[in-house]
Amino acid sequence: MDKESPLLVNSGPTLARSGLVHRVDAPTGRRPFPTVVMLHGRSGDEDAMWIFRRALPDDWLVVSPRGIKRDPAGGYAWHPRQRDEWPPLPMFDEAVAALVHFIKSLPELYVADPAHVYLMGFSQGAATAYAIAMGHPELIQGVAGLVGFVPVNCDAAIETRVLRGLPIYAAVGKEDPFIPLTRARGCAETLEASGADLVYHEYDVGHRISAQGMRDLKAWWAQQAVELKVSKPG
Repeated sequence: MDKESPLLVNSGPTLARSGLVHRVDAPTGRRPFPTVVMLHGRSGDEDAMWIFRRALPDDWLVVSPRGIKRDPAGGYAWHPRQRDEWPPLPMFDEAVAALVHFIKSLPELYVADPAHVYLMGFSQGAATAYAIAMGHPELIQGVAGLVGFVPVNCDAAIETRVLRGLPIYAAVGKEDPFIPLTRARGCAETLEASGADLVYHEYDVGHRISAQGMRDLKAWWAQQAVELKVSKPG
C-alpha cells in the first residue's frame, strides 16, 4: 500500500488496548464518529478491504482488523474453515470475542461513536459480521455482507428475531464457485427470519462484487448516513 494508506497499527499501546493488528482511516471534524469495521475474508489481512472504502461516507471512521488465525493458504482467517464445511454459529465464538473487545476499544482509541458502529464483511468476514450481530445486536447498527454466508444452527436467533429491524445489505454472486446460489438464498431467508431489514441483491458474477454491486453498496451506505443524520439532528 502507498504512503497515503490508512495507518497501520501493529505494535505499541494501541495494539495492546485493541487486541488486533489493524489499519485505521480516522476523519477530522465533528466527534464522535460513526464507525465501520471492515472484516476481510479467508486468506486476507488488514489491507484487503480498503477497495470498499470508496463506498463509505467520507466523514466516518473506518477500521479494518487482521483475522485472528493464520490461514494454511496464506494470510489470515477468522476461523479455520474446512472445504465444503458450513460452520455453525459457535465456531465463530473466538473471533466474535476478539472483535467485540476490539469494537469496545474504538471509542477510547479513535473517538468512535459507540451508538453507531457498523460492520462490513467479505466472504468469511461477512459470516463473522453476522455472528457478531446475532450475539451482540446491541453493539451494531447495520451490516453489509458481501458474497458471504450465515453460520448454520441459528435457530435461537430466528426464534427470538434477534436481528429485529437491523439494516443489512447482502450482495450475492450468482456464479459464485464457493457459495452456491441456493445456499446464499437460504442465508437471506435466515436473515429475514431473524428479523433483519434486509436489502438483498444478486449479480451475474462469481466470488466478487460487480460494478453495479459497488454502486448499490454505496447507495445503501449513503442511506444509512441519511438515516443517522435524521436521528441526530443538528
